[in-house]
Amino acid sequence: AMRQRLRRAGRRSRYRLRKQVVEPVFGQIKAARGFRQFLLRGLEKVKHEWALVCTAHNLTKLARAAAA
Repeated sequence: AMRQRLRRAGRRSRYRLRKQVVEPVFGQIKAARGFRQFLLRGLEKVKHEWALVCTAHNLTKLARAAAA
């Protein structure tokens, strides 16, 4: 059923577009950075911790792009 649904929807299928949205970034952060859980408590502290994780991820991508 899923194969037929993908064939009918074609290239603009929402399932195919998942590759282009932000979901891969979360997978990369979990897998490559090993970030599985927050270490701090409280919404404000978690926001800062998440900003730090995202900054590290983006800096790593920039350094890799500059080296290429």
